[in-house]
Amino acid sequence: MKLDSNNHSVFSLNYHLVLVIKYRRKVIDDDISERAKEMFISLGEKYHIALIEWNHDIDHIHVLFKTHPKTELSKFINAYKSASSRILKKEFPQIRQKLWKEYFWSRSFCLLTTGGTPVDVVREYIENQGMK
Repeated sequence: MKLDSNNHSVFSLNYHLVLVIKYRRKVIDDDISERAKEMFISLGEKYHIALIEWNHDIDHIHVLFKTHPKTELSKFINAYKSASSRILKKEFPQIRQKLWKEYFWSRSFCLLTTGGTPVDVVREYIENQGMK
């Protein structure tokens, strides 16, 4: 296992994040997912978050990422959800046909540590999302 480090610590912090569309509306296509991914990467840099794997289904996304010990994950997730909601609804007006209020994402989120599960197993699970 490869460990990350900074001046004062050595760590391996991998997380699996699931974000669901408000009301589980079926609005995510490949273009919307790709734009959401770009925003995740861009904002993630400011929070020392590195994307490992990304995939989507029509009503939710799965993200595998790694981060530093000092990263405030809830602040990052809320900032991401807020910014991406605003930008996605602006850039993809067809979203408004299914989500007419201000929200894009559900208020909740699922954040899991990869714990004892090998990252490759989680990565494979995320890669296979949306394939039925």
